[in-house]
Amino acid sequence: MRLWGRAYGLGMASPAPVIVKLGGSVITRKREAARIRPKVLRRLAEELCEPGGPPLVVLHGAGSFGHPGAVRWRLASAPPSEGDPHRARGAAIVSAEVRRLHVAVLRELVDAGGRPVSVPVAGSARNHEGRLSQFDPDPFRRWLSAGFTPVSFGDVVLDDRWGTSILSADSIALELASALRAERVLFVSDVPGVLGPAIRGRRPVIPELTSELVRSLQPKVGAPDVTGGIRGKAEAMLAIAEKGTLAGLISGLSDGALSRAVRGEAVYGSWAKAAAH
Repeated sequence: MRLWGRAYGLGMASPAPVIVKLGGSVITRKREAARIRPKVLRRLAEELCEPGGPPLVVLHGAGSFGHPGAVRWRLASAPPSEGDPHRARGAAIVSAEVRRLHVAVLRELVDAGGRPVSVPVAGSARNHEGRLSQFDPDPFRRWLSAGFTPVSFGDVVLDDRWGTSILSADSIALELASALRAERVLFVSDVPGVLGPAIRGRRPVIPELTSELVRSLQPKVGAPDVTGGIRGKAEAMLAIAEKGTLAGLISGLSDGALSRAVRGEAVYGSWAKAAAH
């Protein structure tokens, strides 16, 4: 991994930012083509824009706007042939669809009183065989320093070997956590945390993530997901924690949970504790 730009510092007077990733599963209906959950998205935007909070970076997934197309055109795997025109066409369609959702997220944040600014990563990031290889955090730094909330999203990016591939918002969160020295990273989902094995017909939330637990997780069956599902999120959370930042997976369907987590209060969910450095 190569990072473009300088080491980050908000300055002594500026608190460390909180990174919030709104999962596509909670802000869209992933089993229905390109459909937003308007009431949920509006409430989450209002919780993010409550006065007196820390500086924020907001990321969001693609949900039903991006995942079905990414699956259809196999954008998360190697192309069947070099320069495949169908893949290029699919990449363009998915890119356009995700931006439709992005505009909706920006609009809700503006309506809630925030100062969001769009920071797409397609022009400043690159993959190699589907994995992030180059990333520039400077646009996020500059907008934060100017008092804005940078907003970005999982997107189609150039790929050194495959032409194009998917860069997930989870991967962006991982890179920004260390580059921006974030206070914490919050993954907001349609589930209250990482669910353990069923006990008397119910699956409990596992409060603390470990590497052994993550290895045992199975891919989610049902809605299309090209970014690793719950296991991919848990892996990203552990990697974030290993670099020294607290990471949590919480429910976006529970009123007030996000606003409390942003403020640093204890919230029900699954957490990866920051490693000491």
